[in-house]
Order: sequence, then structure tokens, then C-alpha cells
Amino acid sequence: MPSVATLRPQEFDQAFVDRVIAERGDRPGALLGVLERVQEHEPAHYLPTTVLEYIAAKTATPLSQVYSVATFYALFSLEPQGRNTVCICRGTACHTRGSRDLLETATVRLGLQSDGDGETESLSITTPDGAATLRTVACFGQCALAPVVEVNHTIFGHMNERSLLKELDALDKGGRLS
Repeated sequence: MPSVATLRPQEFDQAFVDRVIAERGDRPGALLGVLERVQEHEPAHYLPTTVLEYIAAKTATPLSQVYSVATFYALFSLEPQGRNTVCICRGTACHTRGSRDLLETATVRLGLQSDGDGETESLSITTPDGAATLRTVACFGQCALAPVVEVNHTIFGHMNERSLLKELDALDKGGRLS
């Protein structure tokens, strides 16, 4: 499998994309499912522009609509991701309940350098070895569970720094951060 650094955006499994589109058909919401399956299949867990263009052409969907869906949902990424993703909500409820401290904790634990001051709503940093990507989102829509953190597509509510470090340590012990 190519590393995040060597994967070229024009490389994608066209046969897989064709199968996913054929399986989904014209059902309502099919585009979401297609994008999700294709992103999961991509080695660097993202949606390259060439893939979005191909999906738009194959489904006769305007590229602007495909792009809108891919950029609206926090699940999707247009940039290569690490083998693991840690996503921290920076919405108002999460911010007031300590998500900035969680972001700082994760940044330090993963050995990352952030250019920002912790206030950004759109951070995405990948470790040099491609083991993990730390991202922020504006809101997960889970405000009652604030602060919210997502680790490899599993949502954790009422997160604190100790719980976050426990989840990151579990990734490390499983060999997924090395």
C-alpha cells in the first residue's frame, strides 16, 4: 500500500468505484453511500478530485453537487489522511466544555505541530509517518455530549483529557500509531 506521501491523486480503483455506483443505483441518498465507500477504499482515506470528477460523470450528477456533499459532511476529506483519524469538535458547546484543551492534548500526544492558536475550526495535520491525522470540525451535531471527539469514526462524548489519552494509548498499544 502506498504511503500518504507517495499516493498520487490521479490513482484510484476505477473498477471498485464502478461496482459501488452500480450497487447503489439511483436510490435516494446514493451519493453519500458512494462517497463513503470510495473514501474507505482509498489507501489514504480521502476523496481525490479525480475521483469526485469520475463519480460526477458516471452518475450524471453535477460536479458542484458532488463537491458540495463531499465538503459539507465532516466524515469526508479531500486531503490524504493517516491510518487513524482523531477528530475534535470545535463547535460552541464543545468549545465551552474544553475542546481546545483536548486539541492541545492530542497535538502534543501525537507529536504534531500546529500553526494555529487552537481556535481554528478547520485544522488537519497528519503525522510524518502517516500513522494519524488530527482534524477539527465546526460541529458534529452531538452538542448534548460535549465535548465530542471522534476516533476512527467512533464518537466519544463527554470526553476529557484523561479519556482522550486513554483512547490514543489504545491506538498506540494496538500498533496503529506506529
